[in-house]
Amino acid sequence: MDQLTSTTVRGPGHPLRRRVAAFAEPSRRSDETDLKLFALSFTAFFICIYTLIC
Repeated sequence: MDQLTSTTVRGPGHPLRRRVAAFAEPSRRSDETDLKLFALSFTAFFICIYTLIC
């Protein structure tokens, strides 16, 4: 393989990947989303433990 070709940054080559890459956006979660996920997980954990004990 040519050295120049192997180090060149290219986009997705397959047509389907090109189509998907056009719709993909970087996902940035806020601290609020992380806090909601933590609260939901924490609550679910204690509901499961309470259900097993009773």
